[in-house]
Amino acid sequence: MYAGKHCPACTLQLHMLIIVLQTQIIHLEDAYGLLDEAVAAAMRNSKPVYISVCCNLAGEVHPSFGGDPVPFALTPKVTNERSLEAAVKYASEFLNKAVKPVMVGGVKMRWPGKAQDAFLKLSEAGQYPVAMQPSAKGFFPESHNRFLGTYWGQVSSPYCSEVVESCDAYLFAGAIHNDYSSVGYSLLLKTEKMIDVGLFRVTIGGRHTFGCVNMRDFLAALAKAVKPNSTAWDNFQRMYVPSAQVPPSEPGSPLRTNIIFKHIQEMLSSETAVLVETGDSWFNGQKLKLPDGCLYEFQMQFGSIGWSVGATLGYAQALKGKKRVIASIGDGSFQVTAQDVSTMIRYRLNPIIFLINNGGYTIEVEIHDGPYNNIQGWDYSGLVQCFDNHQGNVYSAKAKTEDQLLEAIAKANENTDKLCFIECFVHRDDCSKELLEWGSRVASANSRPPNPQ
Repeated sequence: MYAGKHCPACTLQLHMLIIVLQTQIIHLEDAYGLLDEAVAAAMRNSKPVYISVCCNLAGEVHPSFGGDPVPFALTPKVTNERSLEAAVKYASEFLNKAVKPVMVGGVKMRWPGKAQDAFLKLSEAGQYPVAMQPSAKGFFPESHNRFLGTYWGQVSSPYCSEVVESCDAYLFAGAIHNDYSSVGYSLLLKTEKMIDVGLFRVTIGGRHTFGCVNMRDFLAALAKAVKPNSTAWDNFQRMYVPSAQVPPSEPGSPLRTNIIFKHIQEMLSSETAVLVETGDSWFNGQKLKLPDGCLYEFQMQFGSIGWSVGATLGYAQALKGKKRVIASIGDGSFQVTAQDVSTMIRYRLNPIIFLINNGGYTIEVEIHDGPYNNIQGWDYSGLVQCFDNHQGNVYSAKAKTEDQLLEAIAKANENTDKLCFIECFVHRDDCSKELLEWGSRVASANSRPPNPQ
């Protein structure tokens, strides 16, 4: 498998930061146990594993795989009941004595345990208002009568950060605290006011920590111990003013990004799923109000440009016959992984892709501008037709005005069995105010002097 003195560990090390387990199958007799270990790790952690198989073993037959498949079962991590009891006691006292408690949900709620339902029941038991971190959008019903919106510091939904940060107790469940989610570490949160609920650990007020406690079990038990307190929601209702609607464009005027997302909003239903790319689509996507049953995905843990094209392929395949995927992808990101569109066509997938053509990496411009943020222009809609190779399985269009966009969307809605690709031309500097704010703060965090050691 390896030539000369090349170290096998070099290949494995490339994947260490993005996988939960890596293994090499060098001897046939080890294959069964190593594969079981890898599959179990992937299932327990909802993360990928890396399996390296020597090329001269790949075609061999292992006797354990000769018969019918054996059902694969995992022993779940079990909550320590005494630790759970103590965690619920401290947490309920913490919340019940608070004047204005609030809840914030994070992306880890969907990992082992699937805690979204328990999170919802706790919010209803306590009558607490609920905000979601941006990467957890869609985990809580946005039609709920105490939903605040997205909590993302200075780029939160209107009035959301003011409510969350002014509360004297906030429960974060499954949250990720990094530079992106904290807007360059600028959140006005205090550890002594926080209950931080991890996958198997609960920390209260930065002092009391309880291990071996499953998130779902903790939230379900806590729902039985809290007292109703809607004070924070009452404050939100008193100050809240609905956002203005985006007005129609002047006839023939250049297309704008907010017009694009206005019409994406109109396309959403329980039969759709939204996927947005790293960039300004992050912020415009957070403004969408998801109908019940509408799914939502975006990736901000690593800010991986180009992630969305391959993710659209996988998402559309997984939801084939169930929901139609609507993806918003920037031109710079699309150039990184464009070839995955060819695979979408091959498998007769039917996503609707909005390609935002603004000539570069707009999010990078707002963090650190330079000539490296410019890209070579492509004929994107023409490229997709090339992938189709005259097979008739693609609809593509260019939109430079709102009327052209509406016409393209109407055609996409008609062509339910085809991949539909709408290339939207917008100005280089057309971006959301949230991107301007977020970019400035992240740029400031990135340029801070190093801490003396």
